[in-house]
Amino acid sequence: MTIIDLNADLGEGMGTDDDLLQIVSSASIACGGHAGDAATIRRILEFCKASGVRAGAHPGYVDPKRFGRFRLVMPLEQLLGQIRGQLLLVRHIADEVGVALSYVKLHGALANQTAEELAFAVGIFGSIQAMDPDMAVLALDNSQQVRAAKAVGLPLIREAYADRAYTADGLLVPRAKDGAVIHDEEAVIARCLRLARDGEIVAVDGTVLKSGARSICLHGDTPGAVNLARQVRHALEGEGITVAPAVPEVERGVEI
Repeated sequence: MTIIDLNADLGEGMGTDDDLLQIVSSASIACGGHAGDAATIRRILEFCKASGVRAGAHPGYVDPKRFGRFRLVMPLEQLLGQIRGQLLLVRHIADEVGVALSYVKLHGALANQTAEELAFAVGIFGSIQAMDPDMAVLALDNSQQVRAAKAVGLPLIREAYADRAYTADGLLVPRAKDGAVIHDEEAVIARCLRLARDGEIVAVDGTVLKSGARSICLHGDTPGAVNLARQVRHALEGEGITVAPAVPEVERGVEI
């Protein structure tokens, strides 16, 4: 049986949370850095508990005016403090609600930077591992995030993006470039089906990338996001693919 996890970044003020929560199997919850607050975190966690959607934390640079999509320069310990603060907030509320917090997915510029820079990613993931060694990380497959997660011993869920263009080296095309976000519904659905069935993603230059991703991100901040997410799930299930949370890989002490 083929299983694919559908995840969405929620609590970001896009007005699509309630609809997406009825479609996805994992919710990456903004926890006060680039977006979100205690009220939005609690509401989404309560839905997750009631509906069986897996809950995860979605921390980023504390820069809500620019939605966490610009890289900030600061001492590493200051950044780690920001991340720990966001994780503590969402974990505290999760404990009150009585729902497990299963994974961490980095947001925006922070995610892109860790995907590119191994030492930086090791520092970030090492701090998360020190807080909770059993917390999984949702990581962009074929990026430095995967190597860093293995190095520090975090359980790993490999992720791919339904509506983002890829470079030939497996990274995301920067949002500032034309074509970085894919808006064609049929193209997005075809990509998700190919990933689920064949483990392949086609980059912008035609390179066929092999991917072990078992979780697909569906963005909630693009036009028609809810309908697209619904069509993706319908297409997957129509091919006999089960939409459910992916089981994390666990490899402790992997050398890099």
